[in-house]
Order: sequence, then structure tokens, then C-alpha cells
Amino acid sequence: MKNFGIALLVIGLLMTIFTGMNLVTKKEVVDIGSLEIVKKENNPIYWSPILGIILMGVGLTVVVYQRKKG
Repeated sequence: MKNFGIALLVIGLLMTIFTGMNLVTKKEVVDIGSLEIVKKENNPIYWSPILGIILMGVGLTVVVYQRKKG
């Protein structure tokens, strides 16, 4: 459980620093015999840094609770 809390802390920190990412998908436009045209589309994904702060708080709570318990 302590490892889970540490993982939440790290993920929360990363989500606070990096507030989004870009997902690239390939879409087939034309496929005629040996001719193939593919279009790359950027799909940005954004989240609030507040979510990262909340995850860090939950992770810290889990780590502190485990330290007091065990």
C-alpha cells in the first residue's frame, strides 16, 4: 500500500508539472492498390493541475497512514 501511495505522489507531481499531452492518430485517407495515403491527426488531452495536487494529497495521506499503522 505504501508503494501505491508513492506512485500516486509521483503521478500527481507529473500531472501538476505537465498539464496535457498530445495523442497522434493515423487516419487512412486513400487506399488504391499499392497507393496509400495516411493523415496524422493531433488529439490534445488536457487536465487541470488541481487534479495533480489532489492526487499528491491522497498519495501523501496513504504514505503517512501506512507509516503510523505499521
